[in-house]
Amino acid sequence: MTQHPQETVIGRITSVFGVKGWLKVYSYTDPVDGILNYRHWTLLHEGRRIPAELETGRRHGPGIVVKLKGIDDRDLAQTYGGAEIRVPLSELPPLPEGEYYWHQLEGLSVVTTEGERLGRVHHLMETGANDVLVVRADDASIDQRERLIPYLPGQVVTEVDLAADKLVVDWDPEF
Repeated sequence: MTQHPQETVIGRITSVFGVKGWLKVYSYTDPVDGILNYRHWTLLHEGRRIPAELETGRRHGPGIVVKLKGIDDRDLAQTYGGAEIRVPLSELPPLPEGEYYWHQLEGLSVVTTEGERLGRVHHLMETGANDVLVVRADDASIDQRERLIPYLPGQVVTEVDLAADKLVVDWDPEF
């Protein structure tokens, strides 16, 4: 199922927690408990879109546990395992100048500082050290290779121009 252009994924329900309908959540927000700032979620589960309202939640070890309105027992909670958690893009807070959400970078054309087109940003990966742009070739690329380029603004990524749909990288196309 394709992502609605006006939504972004902020986490995933991983499993149940206890017997009263609580759920364990893997959060993609930074910091991880930032996911608790969003009250109205859309769960995408097995092709179905399910509106959900966050009743309460808290940190639990490295992750998050939440209680959704109307889910009061373990059996019902179990049916939501694996669901993606989405929110409208309009609910995301504005970022400081020069910072971008991943969804803003996905789809941008990638060009080297020498003007060679490498393709488009397909998605980003978190590696621990730094985020990585996964750049897939398109019809206008210099070749048909997929490239993994570290997202290091000011070093590798020299320019992000959302208006021009372009990201400029100081990157050797041989890599």
